[in-house]
Amino acid sequence: MANTQPLRIKTITDYHRVMGLPKPEHPLVSVINLETITHPPGSEPINLVFDFYSISLKRDFNAKIKYGQQQYDFDEGIMFFISPGQVFGIAVEKDSILKRTGWLLLVHPDFLWNTPLAKTIKQYEYFDYSVHEALFLSDKEETTILGILQNIAQEYHSNIDRFSQNVIVAQLELLLTYAERFYNRQFITRKITNHNILNRLEDLLTSCFSSDALAKKGLPTVQHVAETLNVSPNYLSALLKALTGQSTQQHIHNKLIDKAKERLSTTALSISEIAYELGFEHSQSFSKLFKSKTNFSPLEFRQSFN
Repeated sequence: MANTQPLRIKTITDYHRVMGLPKPEHPLVSVINLETITHPPGSEPINLVFDFYSISLKRDFNAKIKYGQQQYDFDEGIMFFISPGQVFGIAVEKDSILKRTGWLLLVHPDFLWNTPLAKTIKQYEYFDYSVHEALFLSDKEETTILGILQNIAQEYHSNIDRFSQNVIVAQLELLLTYAERFYNRQFITRKITNHNILNRLEDLLTSCFSSDALAKKGLPTVQHVAETLNVSPNYLSALLKALTGQSTQQHIHNKLIDKAKERLSTTALSISEIAYELGFEHSQSFSKLFKSKTNFSPLEFRQSFN
């Protein structure tokens, strides 16, 4: 996909104008039927960045979406979530006409002002997932999401009163909670793909801890591990928590502790030497982590074998 200067769309009203839609009924929240968009992108790739949240439920979408570093073809009913400031691109195949059906929910951060969701929405990590980590919905799940979108639209179509914001925010929170549940289901049901990631993670960590890479480069970071596995850091940790109960960082530390136990029990190297081998600049940091994970200091652990 060609590198183009992103088109920044600051308001939901601007989005409606750019896409050839009527002026939104509410300036800070909008539910859009994708079939009503009359200004689809042309044949040239386009990069976009929104200053508002975008939650998409797409079907029959024949364009390629690029979000982060990943490009994906959509041919199933999927959802993906974009937070303000994220850059994503759309490209239609040459000599093709863009097809799209589905729904789009746009929410400006100002709409959430002075509500608990203004802070808690940042806890929904799937807003930072890559596009190839989209949420695939069953028919029943899709019906649930569509019902919530319709409730939101119906609320702002009605006369706006002092209850309207709370009702819409409550529906949005419900949608986000369902999405979290459905992602957890997806982690478990898409076994072949997910267990392949687990196997590759194990191979990667084994390789890192079986050479002198730790002494040269230090412990692998969550970011490095995720990039090597071609997934986003938040997605990887959420997947691991669903399947194993532990985050990526915990997996890295577990592998580290296993290696430390091996070196403490089978070699005469000093604690400082082992700490250096494992990528620690200071042995005190190694000792502190080891004790937090085992309830023993490295020396106490070694002495238990004598």
